Amino acid sequence: MQNQLYLECYAGISGDMMVASLLDLGADKNVLLKALESLSVEGFQIEISRVKKAGIDACDFNVKLDDKHENHDHDMEYLHGTKKHNHDHHHHSHSHSHEKHKHSHEDHHSHHKGHHHHHHEHRGLKEINHIISHADITENAKDIAMRIFHVIGEAEAKAHALPVDQVHFHEVGAVDSIVDIVAVAVCIDNLDIENVIVPVLYEGTGTIRCQHGVLPIPVPAVANIVSQHQLNLQITNVQGEFITPTGAAIVAALKTHDKLPNQFTISKVGLGAGKRNYERPSLLRTMLIEASDSQEEKDVIYKLESNIDDCSGEILGYVMEKLFDAGALDVHYSPIYMKKNRPAYQVNIICKQENIETIEDILFRETTTIGIRQCKMERTILSRDSKLVQTSLGDAWVKVCKHSSGIKVYPEYKSVVELCDKHQKCYSDVYQLIIEEYDR
Repeated sequence: MQNQLYLECYAGISGDMMVASLLDLGADKNVLLKALESLSVEGFQIEISRVKKAGIDACDFNVKLDDKHENHDHDMEYLHGTKKHNHDHHHHSHSHSHEKHKHSHEDHHSHHKGHHHHHHEHRGLKEINHIISHADITENAKDIAMRIFHVIGEAEAKAHALPVDQVHFHEVGAVDSIVDIVAVAVCIDNLDIENVIVPVLYEGTGTIRCQHGVLPIPVPAVANIVSQHQLNLQITNVQGEFITPTGAAIVAALKTHDKLPNQFTISKVGLGAGKRNYERPSLLRTMLIEASDSQEEKDVIYKLESNIDDCSGEILGYVMEKLFDAGALDVHYSPIYMKKNRPAYQVNIICKQENIETIEDILFRETTTIGIRQCKMERTILSRDSKLVQTSLGDAWVKVCKHSSGIKVYPEYKSVVELCDKHQKCYSDVYQLIIEEYDR
């Protein structure tokens, strides 16, 4: 697979960490700065520099806000109510004088517009989408940025029990969030990233002060994103907030895989520094990787099965939908005869270990079963990739599988149905057209 990005989130993820790591990977700084200059947003400066975290050199992307837009997001005393004298993070202010002079001209960019006196604009998705749509960036970058904002919007809407189009929230409307997210989108587009692999997100413990008061970690928006998008989360015993809502939304919007290839090579490594100083150094490592030649991968799955009688076909159809929503990889029913020659169905479910508890709960709650058998299995799977294909009917997602005999292309069901409805064409014709136009 080409253009695969692996995010190693052992110290969490935030917007500025992501941007810095992508710049370190080789994203064009001038393209980024031109894009940010085109935003109709006031009150920020951009600084791009080199810093050290725990002695490790990393890129730092800093959105400096003026006084009326400052949100104390990097003020450790404000966030946690305690002072920490941590020298883990220091800039290269002692570098050679010509390097310092270079940074002051090339890596320090102001963006102050107008003289308005309002504080902390509370923008909603409509206003933010307007800002993005009028920015001087590619259509792909606009789409990425809007997807990220939509993820946060849904999470905040759930947290505040409001429709997403009625949420006006400081966290997303804040200037630094807009700049960070647009910057991520521009860098991902500039690097031509097609796949993003995020096996797990690591989070700290304790509490954090935000716009709505002191909240437990992970904060509600992060917890909602992790839940809604089924991200793998691991809680550490280190005090602090490692995952910001922006960081979680970036992962949810970009992630295409949660499993690394069995074998791969690393073509480039990027290190992005965070601003917060915790016991665990605030570093996000990103890697451009390429899978090795092997086109087959091994993984472990679980097969769950149960015999069900006294259950109507309508109920079983409903249960199938619930099982897929809960993460089942496959579900099928087989007609059987049980003792006393009772007609029944055997349900077979393929799933990952982390989904077993939820799936079993659905079976016990929604059907008449009183027992579920479980079997751990190894499987061999083809290397696969999801790609967005531009066709004469519109964009469509396809699954591309690699085998020694060649490439196999499978259009995704939802994309086929959308194009069928849009153009009033039959399923088989649209399906075949997508395959044919993918090969061009």
